[in-house]
Amino acid sequence: MASPKDAPDFDAALGCLLLPALEGLAVQAARIPGFEPEEQEALHAAARESLLVTLHRKLGRLLLLELNAARENGQLQGDDTEARWQDFLRKASRIEFWESMHAHYPTLRRRLDILIDGRCQAALELARRWAKDRDTLAPLCGRPVGRLREIGFGAGDTHLHGRSVVLLRCDGGRLLYKPRSLRIDASLRAFIDTLIARHDAPSSMRVPEVICADGYGWSAHVAHRYAEGDDELRAFYRGLGHWLAVMRLLGGTDMHAENMIACGPSPVVIDCETLFTPPAPARDSGFGAAMDRAAERIAGTAMGVGILPGRGAGLGWKGVDTSAAGSLPGQQPRMQQSDIVDAGTDRARLGEVWVDAPIAQNHPSPEPALAQYWPHVLDAFDAMTATLQRLDGAAALQPMLQDFAACRVRVVTRATEVYAQLARMLWHPVSLHREAPARERARDLLARMAQNVSSAPGQADIIEAEIDDLEEGDIPYFTTRVRDGRIEGPRGTRWRDTGPRIDAALAHWRGMDMELERQVIRSALVSAYVNDGWSPSDTSLWPAREQVRHADLDARRRARLREMMQRLRTHAIEADDGSVAWIAPTFDPATGWSVRPLGPDLYGGMSGMAVLVAGYLREMRAGRVDELAGMDDLLARVRHTLDLGEARNARMRAEGVKMRPPSVGAYFGLASQVWARLLLHAWGMDDASALERACRVADGMAEAAAAAPEAHDLLIGRAGAIPILQALAAHSGQTRYATLAANMGDELCAQALREDGRAHWKNPSWPDGIGGFAHGVTGVAWALEHLARAGGNVAHRETAQAAFAFEAHLYDGDEGNWLDLRMIEGFRSAAAWCHGAVGIGLAHAHLDPSWQRPETRRTLRRAAAATWRLGMGWNHCLCHGDAGSWELLRTAIRAGEGPAGVTLASLDAALLTGVEDHGVSCGMTRDTFSPGLLPGEGGMAWQLLRMHPESDLPSLLLPGDGLEAAVSVAERTTRSDAAIRSAVAETETP
Repeated sequence: MASPKDAPDFDAALGCLLLPALEGLAVQAARIPGFEPEEQEALHAAARESLLVTLHRKLGRLLLLELNAARENGQLQGDDTEARWQDFLRKASRIEFWESMHAHYPTLRRRLDILIDGRCQAALELARRWAKDRDTLAPLCGRPVGRLREIGFGAGDTHLHGRSVVLLRCDGGRLLYKPRSLRIDASLRAFIDTLIARHDAPSSMRVPEVICADGYGWSAHVAHRYAEGDDELRAFYRGLGHWLAVMRLLGGTDMHAENMIACGPSPVVIDCETLFTPPAPARDSGFGAAMDRAAERIAGTAMGVGILPGRGAGLGWKGVDTSAAGSLPGQQPRMQQSDIVDAGTDRARLGEVWVDAPIAQNHPSPEPALAQYWPHVLDAFDAMTATLQRLDGAAALQPMLQDFAACRVRVVTRATEVYAQLARMLWHPVSLHREAPARERARDLLARMAQNVSSAPGQADIIEAEIDDLEEGDIPYFTTRVRDGRIEGPRGTRWRDTGPRIDAALAHWRGMDMELERQVIRSALVSAYVNDGWSPSDTSLWPAREQVRHADLDARRRARLREMMQRLRTHAIEADDGSVAWIAPTFDPATGWSVRPLGPDLYGGMSGMAVLVAGYLREMRAGRVDELAGMDDLLARVRHTLDLGEARNARMRAEGVKMRPPSVGAYFGLASQVWARLLLHAWGMDDASALERACRVADGMAEAAAAAPEAHDLLIGRAGAIPILQALAAHSGQTRYATLAANMGDELCAQALREDGRAHWKNPSWPDGIGGFAHGVTGVAWALEHLARAGGNVAHRETAQAAFAFEAHLYDGDEGNWLDLRMIEGFRSAAAWCHGAVGIGLAHAHLDPSWQRPETRRTLRRAAAATWRLGMGWNHCLCHGDAGSWELLRTAIRAGEGPAGVTLASLDAALLTGVEDHGVSCGMTRDTFSPGLLPGEGGMAWQLLRMHPESDLPSLLLPGDGLEAAVSVAERTTRSDAAIRSAVAETETP
């Protein structure tokens, strides 16, 4: 919620709660020897400001609730709404107002007293320590510190009765006070100095100078400064790579953007309290042993340090990149934050506003060119790791680590955002009115989290202590001593004993898979960007006409396919339970890119892998690709892994576990999984329960769609579900799926925004609508037209035509293409499947497969011209690269509307030549293995399978393509709803 600075009228109402404590603080501060009157005033002002901010966040909702009750009960005086607001504030500014609420909020005053007293005592503790230590602090400022002029409490979370990092300004400059032992900071600084002296190249790593005292310390202040010139920028990113290598050794975690400051050429770690972090205990996720192994391997790599870009997946931080290397300006999703609506009136209430994610000081330039400098990060990681290995081989590394043994470090057992959300619940007026149910709810949530997150404690006494801390305004704090690894929790609780941490960290580091580490570092770059991993190659991947090699096309196609599929098998993580997993840069529409095990979707996940492997097997059995051992086993493993995931989710739903609703679209979510099942079923490559499993997944679509009312598009929304549900109805004979498809069509029609005969749909990212196939109106229109042809619904057809009119309105004759309403800098239009000409052309061609309508031919001609001019050579992926452009151009050439002089044979030869010359390059994932069908190498493999003239594999750019032809009349008519339900009930859960 907004701070008192944003809503100053609450100051008086909350200030009356603070008067006794602040007066006591002033009296006690005046008694501190050497703490001067000006410093006392600074302390008092800072404590008051900090407490007002805290109380506003805790009590804002309560005050608004009481305002509403007073208005409804006629207890406010005044001729207008503003006067009644002022009357409420006058009443709320008297202590009698707060005392009168004891009956309704019996725990409020006790909790407020504890919170206020704790922060005042923390302020007093700071004052005493400052007065005692000031003469020793000159080294931190380069001169005597003099008087304390300004104090900034709350430079971080509060722990242990209101204590937090404090930013201080004095005559000598700025410095920080930290109410914890800084021995770990001093030890890290000494280790870095020794290491740099033994490294064979300069390093810009830095740790601020600190002065340690008993249980607390003082740190030099590091001012953010942008690098000057390319030399300093390169030095910064090399330093970042060095830090990755060091933190990988020391078991560092939580190295997020707030804990690192860019100071010219130096990445400075300003908070290192999470070194030697104990690994989370292994746990069976239910997704299969291979998935668990993959997740454990990622967590144990440099990815776990927190420096590498990665997107949050939960709570209010979903999709936010908080990493020290990432957190790029302009690449963060907006966040919802509580704020007061109609402040200053008696109608004031709590509302939600969208705000930009906070910008940290971790970057060396205002517009970081992360992709440009990422090779320096990887090279520096390699070089510093080699130095550490050399020292270890000479038996010199372990002695260098011994100074850490006596250090106390923090263990982050739950994300701070989890605690923040629970604290918000515990301070809700309903919770203040009835504390016991709120505490029970918090217990249940923390215990359930412990069942699913192995790093979180589940002991009853620890959970009780965590709740106590949250009720008193603190974030629970866990620590361990490096030499013994016994984890101590809030209020004297103890958790588990992880053993001495130095030897464990060394053993973990010595056993690292260097190739995996390098893959993770290369892959992590894509997580920093939100735009679907889109990034042009430095040089065009499309060969010039004279460079194209036309000879031996089929032999070359087979050889390239064999290499791709062998690489897929080589990178597979297989387990004894028959499951399989891959680690890769993975896109999620809700959170963006991150490096993790593949999910269940078709776009870049396991359903896509099932389709790809099955497609290769189908072509292999037809003799159109080379024989490759192990493909049958790999397909069985992928299917089994998907089965395990579906069974796990079914169990959790049956147990009442609250789960994030899945999306329903054709590429992410439930429809994508049904699509994959149906393809395997149609090809005879799944077991006898395949159709029943598809039905079971589809039966969750109605609920999932209802949970995401603004998900309209093909990728994640209703439009994508429609053709898959139609295909499922045909395969199963179950009319309920056709009915569900029609209902989704009705919802799309009802939610369409219409103007001047055009229709579009509101999107959270593009409220005024967006064109294109995967995300925009073209895909919705295409799905509604299919629905209209099947059911004859007039509203479906009229809405489809209105959506196509919106698309037509975007065509710009001067641009020779459809405008891209994303307004990406430097690009007015796009020539891709997801956004632009490729998807638009394919949609129209698919609706008129014999190209009879002049409009179809004109659209194909325009799309092919724009694609040939703008869409070739950026990257190779199916979603927004040459693999997708190849399909559109192929269609246009067959219709006689292709670019002049381009034949099917020359097109195939050019695509294959580009892949041979450059390898498969998919945007920012080009330097690492990315098997996904739409964003990665899998899509190029699929198109090379389809390149054979006799292949009948369907297009993956048209949801449901190829399924109708595979359904016999008997299959469409013989299965009853009762038979399907019976089969689903009888199918055993693996």
